[in-house]
Amino acid sequence: MKLLKIAVGMSGGVDSTTAAWLLKNQGHEVTGVTMSVWDGASAPSAAAGGNCGCGPLRGGCYGADEPEDIEKARQFAKRIGIKHITVDLRAEYKSCVLDYFRSEYLAGRTPNPCVRCNRLVKLGLLLERTRAAGCDFDFFATGHYARIENRAGRFVLKKGADPRKDQSYFLWGLGQAQLSKLLFPLGELTKREVCAAARDADLADAAEQPESQDFVSGGYSRLFSANAGAPGPVLDTGGKIIGEHKGIIHYTVGQRKGMGISGNKEPLYVVEIDAARNAVIVGPKEKLLSGSIRVSELNMVALREIIEPFTARVKIRQQHAHVAAVIQPPENGILRADFATPQFAVTPGQSAVFYDGDTVLFGGVIAK
Repeated sequence: MKLLKIAVGMSGGVDSTTAAWLLKNQGHEVTGVTMSVWDGASAPSAAAGGNCGCGPLRGGCYGADEPEDIEKARQFAKRIGIKHITVDLRAEYKSCVLDYFRSEYLAGRTPNPCVRCNRLVKLGLLLERTRAAGCDFDFFATGHYARIENRAGRFVLKKGADPRKDQSYFLWGLGQAQLSKLLFPLGELTKREVCAAARDADLADAAEQPESQDFVSGGYSRLFSANAGAPGPVLDTGGKIIGEHKGIIHYTVGQRKGMGISGNKEPLYVVEIDAARNAVIVGPKEKLLSGSIRVSELNMVALREIIEPFTARVKIRQQHAHVAAVIQPPENGILRADFATPQFAVTPGQSAVFYDGDTVLFGGVIAK
C-alpha cells in the first residue's frame, strides 16, 4: 500500500478521532485539522441570552463550546501521535452558512445547513486554507459514514455500510474535484465497530462522549435577532384568518405543535409558508400529501446528465424512507420527480437525494 500524506478533519468527537487513528495506524503521514467557525456575534439571540432566555448556544456543531472541542481534538491528535492545526473560518462560515440559513428561513423555506457547510466550508474552503497554512496533503479525510468509488474515472458517492449512520444524504453537493481528493475511512464500518476501535486504541473517552445532535441545539430561532420575523396571519387553506403567528422563522412545513390555534375539529398542520404575505397557511394532514416534487440546484454525482425519464429512489429528508419516483429530464435547470405513492410534508429548501441502490445518482434542493 502506498503511504500518503493525509489531512484529517477533526471535531473532537469519536468518529473523526478514530478516522485519524486508523490512518495513522496504516502508516500514513497524518495531520489533524480543526476548523473554527463559532463567532458569538453571529448568533445575536444566543449571545445575549436571547429572546428565548436560554443562554448561549452549546451542544451543537455550531456553539459556544467550540474552544473545548478544539482542545479535545488537539489532545486526541497528541495522543494518536500526529500534528494538529486549527484553521479560522469564522467569517466564511458566517457568509456561506449562517447568512444563507437566515435568508432562506426569512424567505419561507427550510434550508439544510449541513449540506451547504459540507460543500462550501468543511470539504471546500477548509481544504484550501489547510494548504495555505503550509500543510501539504495528498488526500483529505473525515469521519463521515459514506463511501467513494472510482468508476472508470468518475468518482461516485455511496452510502455508508452502517444504514443507521449513513451520511451520504448530506454529501450530495460535492463535485468531482472534491470527491477525487476525499477519504472516508469509516465508510465500511458500523458505529459499534468504530467505538470498539477507539477503545482498542486507548481512546475510550472519545467513544463515551455524547454525540453532537444538530447544527445548533435549542432551536434554530436562536440564530435570529429578537426583532427578526414579524408576526402575521395564520390562514386556513381557504384564505380565512384563524390566528396570528409569531414570525415565519418559527415554522416549517409539516409542523403541528406551537401553532397557538385551538377549537378546531381536526389537527391542523403548516402546509405552506407564504413569505410575500408574511402568512402561515395551515390545513388538515391530507393537504400535506404530494404526488411529485420539483428540484433545483441539481448536482450530478454518479450520473453525467438526464436525457430521458427513468425510475430511482429518493429521500426528501435524512430520516425519510426511500420512495420510488419517476424522474423527468430537467427543464431550465428544474427537474420533476413523480412519487410512486404520495409523500408527507415535502418541504421547500430541504434536499432531495436520488439513489440507485446504495449509489447517489444526484441531488438538489426542493423548490417551492
